[in-house]
Amino acid sequence: MSKHDDTSEEERHLFRQSVGEIRRLNHDKAMPAARQPSPHPVQTQLDEQRVIQDLLSSEHDPAELETGDEIAYARPGLQHSLLRRLRRGQFSVGAVLDLHGMTVAMAREALTLFITDARRADNRCVRIIHGKGRGSRFGQPVLKQKLNLWLRQRDEVLAFCSARPVDGGTGAVYVLLRRS
Repeated sequence: MSKHDDTSEEERHLFRQSVGEIRRLNHDKAMPAARQPSPHPVQTQLDEQRVIQDLLSSEHDPAELETGDEIAYARPGLQHSLLRRLRRGQFSVGAVLDLHGMTVAMAREALTLFITDARRADNRCVRIIHGKGRGSRFGQPVLKQKLNLWLRQRDEVLAFCSARPVDGGTGAVYVLLRRS
């Protein structure tokens, strides 16, 4: 008996019984049958699953993605973490102003009154809906451009950024106001 023959007769019998009939090959290599490719786009499905996993992971922050239509501003010296929290919608919105359908002059007056009232009510964060401009003469956002300029000029505005999709996306902004 060699050192590899430590198996009992009973174990050999069980092995032969579970393996079944065997036949000797007449060559060194076993040739597998040609496998047909799957009709399903397996790699595409795997890629899509990976994207979903990335989106759901804590390392990925959709609020950090930019599509080119967003607007954002932070006063010099403001902590980057505050702007990041604002972009994520982590501040409680105390008041909302909807500028849809207003002229530029009407929107500017409404903004002035709104910010004054919001500060009086001690609202730290507000949301302003300016729309995406699809109803404007040239299909471009007029109020969005104006709001971007007006908010930068106001001392009581610390930061602003485009809202999350559930709050209007690029058709609205979150505004962080200085404490009264």
